[in-house]
Amino acid sequence: LMTAEEVKSIIDEAESCSRGECALDEVEDLISSLLAQQSLLSKRIAEIDGLVKDLEHVNGRDERPTDEIRETVRAIFRIFALGDKASGNDYPSLSKPTGYSGEVAGGGKTAYDVLPPKPFKK
Repeated sequence: LMTAEEVKSIIDEAESCSRGECALDEVEDLISSLLAQQSLLSKRIAEIDGLVKDLEHVNGRDERPTDEIRETVRAIFRIFALGDKASGNDYPSLSKPTGYSGEVAGGGKTAYDVLPPKPFKK
């Protein structure tokens, strides 16, 4: 279910980490690669499950629609062909996303810190 390029990239990342110091960035990159592959494989398996159920349903009919069976088998084949376009993964390889880190500089502030106090009424 994985292309040779996908397998090679994960193995290369793991080997470079095992040969080196396994820096925090390398490990985070490996984890993100593995999570991305896990998500992709889960989608592919779910798609295969759906297609197998469709094929079983269509094949169990009294009047088997040959064209529908042929199209379902072709859809299953496309999953295993795994070209970039066939697998639906035609996005370029992207670097680690950057942006808001989630940290507030100088710590958080409350309303007591930033608003002037209201005058006391007698």
